Amino acid sequence: MSLTLLYRGKNVRFSMRLNKLRWLSAVIIFALVSGVIVYLVLSTNEQPNSSANYLASERTDTSDQQTAINVTEINNVELNKQQLTALTMKLAELQSHVLRLNALGGRLADNANIPEKEFDLHKLPPSGGPSATRADISIKSIAQLLVEITQLENSLNHKENQLTMLESLTLGHHIENTRYLSGRPITKGWLSSYFGLRKDPFNGRPSMHKGIDFAGKEDGEIIATASGIVSWADDRYGYGLLIEINHGDGLKTRYGHNKQLLVNVGDVVVKGQIIARMGSTGRSTGPHVHYEVLRNNKQIDPIKFVYRKAK
Repeated sequence: MSLTLLYRGKNVRFSMRLNKLRWLSAVIIFALVSGVIVYLVLSTNEQPNSSANYLASERTDTSDQQTAINVTEINNVELNKQQLTALTMKLAELQSHVLRLNALGGRLADNANIPEKEFDLHKLPPSGGPSATRADISIKSIAQLLVEITQLENSLNHKENQLTMLESLTLGHHIENTRYLSGRPITKGWLSSYFGLRKDPFNGRPSMHKGIDFAGKEDGEIIATASGIVSWADDRYGYGLLIEINHGDGLKTRYGHNKQLLVNVGDVVVKGQIIARMGSTGRSTGPHVHYEVLRNNKQIDPIKFVYRKAK
């Protein structure tokens, strides 16, 4: 099989005879060339679209990131506003505490005939020292400042209670009568164990019992047997939840095994005030209060104070 190509022009004549092998080669070459041309044309048409799609996706990602950043900034601004509001309120409360302490201290100073120049609560005390560099000063967050302000507020509350007690003692607001230790530390219940040597309820061996026990119902009222300042209000080994009150003149009382404490360290309590709820915490076999009286930090028999007549 052969193929003859013939070309005729005005002045040119051309003819070529192709056998079977040459004819197939020509067809294959033509097909390859045509395929390459078509591929190049299609690639050229698709490139702008791809670039546009890429740029559009980039713009979308950037827009999403910017939106997320804006939302975060807005949230941070709102949080800072709330924290600043809380700081402002805390500072106002502290200012009111300081004013009350100034007034109370002033009354105590006047009563004690302390010269105003030596004890002026309205002026800052003299102070000094080397100045700190910026590197020595650590920048604290608003959250840290709130925690420290709360701690300072609690300290001021305790100081105010203590100064109030001192004012009562100094100015003689009938405190002598209420400091007189007498009566039972409960409103309902019975005396279940005396002071002195007894059989230990856990191991059965002889042991020294340094207080007296009053049994009753759980959640029963525990009351202060005299006015004073709370010097302990927390858990203590063996006692469970314990309250200790300092009454002055070397006298203290302790109330152990409570279920719930109703006063804190530094609180001023008056005679007959409910200070706790009866329980069985610590080394205890049932609901009761372990009551101790200490003179100069040494336990003494409380029974004479229990049956003592109030003034």
